[in-house]
Amino acid sequence: MSMLAADPDVLRIGNCSGFYGDRLGAMREMLEGGQLDVLTGDYLAELTMLILGRDRMKDPSLGYAKTFVKQIEDCLGLALERKVRIVANAGGLNPAGLAEKLRKVAADLGLDAKIAHVEGDDLVARAGDLGFGAPLTANAYLGAWGIVECLNAGADIVVTGRVTDASVIVGPAAAHFGWGRTDYDQLAGAVVAGHVIECGTQATGGNYAFFTELADLGRPGFPIAEIRADGSSVITKHQGTGGAVTVDTVEAQLMYEIQGARYAGPDVTSRLDTIRLDQDGPDRVLISGVTGEAPPPRLKVSLNTLGGFRNEMEFVLTGLDIEAKAELARRQLESWLPTRPAELTWTLARLDRPDAATEEQASALLRCVVRDPDPNKVGRAFSNVAVELALASYPGCSFTTLPGNGSPYGVFTPGFVDAAEVPHTAVLPDGTRVDIAPSTDTAELAEIAEPPAPEPLSAGATRRVPLGTIALARSGDKGGDANVGVWVRTDEQWRWLVHTLTVARVKELLPEAAPLTVTRHVLPNLRALNFIIEGLLGRGVAYHARFDPQAKGLGEWLRSRHLDIPVELFA
Repeated sequence: MSMLAADPDVLRIGNCSGFYGDRLGAMREMLEGGQLDVLTGDYLAELTMLILGRDRMKDPSLGYAKTFVKQIEDCLGLALERKVRIVANAGGLNPAGLAEKLRKVAADLGLDAKIAHVEGDDLVARAGDLGFGAPLTANAYLGAWGIVECLNAGADIVVTGRVTDASVIVGPAAAHFGWGRTDYDQLAGAVVAGHVIECGTQATGGNYAFFTELADLGRPGFPIAEIRADGSSVITKHQGTGGAVTVDTVEAQLMYEIQGARYAGPDVTSRLDTIRLDQDGPDRVLISGVTGEAPPPRLKVSLNTLGGFRNEMEFVLTGLDIEAKAELARRQLESWLPTRPAELTWTLARLDRPDAATEEQASALLRCVVRDPDPNKVGRAFSNVAVELALASYPGCSFTTLPGNGSPYGVFTPGFVDAAEVPHTAVLPDGTRVDIAPSTDTAELAEIAEPPAPEPLSAGATRRVPLGTIALARSGDKGGDANVGVWVRTDEQWRWLVHTLTVARVKELLPEAAPLTVTRHVLPNLRALNFIIEGLLGRGVAYHARFDPQAKGLGEWLRSRHLDIPVELFA
């Protein structure tokens, strides 16, 4: 047990990064904005691991989030002065390299900082032996116990590789409160708090469906979790910062990139169907009631491979005969290409409208995307031919893109490995290496039966309006799958939603999902439904298979679709 705060009963953990590229000044904002005990940052995503993998190909000493170094250069003295520990997964593919870089930063600043790191997640050297082929990156999702060891050894900064996003929050909480490996309810509560704050300002009003209700969304503040010894927490933010913390902004982040009612991790499986949310004052939301179960015996592995090379050209089609113009461009380009790429995909976005008042409103966009293992087949051999159509194709032919060479793209694949196969190691500030044993108390992950639904509403007057008139939504990506969570605010609205928004109805409202496998998960405590749409995103975000490759706008598309909604629910 390592006391990280003066208050033994509450640990204030802030977040200053939700992704690699987030607000650079957020670390200073959080340190200067009010009292904190720990400051965390999430810098890794499936796409980020690919980016870092390409960095490491160019320079083996890299592979970590370089922006984190800049933040520490600016803020290390302030963090030490205020006794705020920093825990971040910015180590990416090279946590040891980042730790060494930070020691140099501290020395150059004349500061005595104890720096530790966690490693073992990088499996690329053993990928073939583990049945993963020859990926560019292969990283197992580690848990929080390596972080706990580092903090117990007095580390001021702990950097990790690929741990779960919530682990940078769970580790400090477990260290401060002295939780054990089987304190599942407490660990699960911290996981939920971590899931809420790990994406930064998405918990304080960013990407929020009812954003017009928020008084000040100019520059949302980053979130804070006040975690308690029993695993409950209050989500808040520094006073005077923008955005808001409400039950709905917190629920919006809870619904982001989840699967079913069981949220599996390397340390605990959290039951999302047990969460209770209550407003606890202005910009304060209490999370309570979370229960936990033993984790599964296997760890998830993030695998990234270089899939080949891609390129695209986008045509502008204006005015009449849009479909015929698109067909002519398609036929000409495909017949003019000297060699057809392995993949050639056309998408026509009918953004045009009849009798438009502006030329832009009269125009549609036709996009051609090509992919091939050979960069020459998707480079100038493709894009120059597209440009050659300019004076030989449909009337008004023009482009939004310039001709150029293809660029490499990645393919994400999830894998799983027995936890005992992964060497989870904490490297303490003095260089001591501590092996972290995997969980011995495990349970295979099983689906939870859909709970009984409340009585449906009685038939009455309806009005055909967008679903988003009463419902909120949040969507995201998990590899090639997309999730979209939908929830409402009242019990009466829930009685309507749970009976109305079925898998069949979602496939009807989102035609792209119609041929795909869609699974519905019901979370009554949150008045929420979560839908998993398998394969909607092709082979992952880096594959660029879709207009919205990360499904960020999928929930808003669903909210914009019209349904017959009972009039009584509008009050």
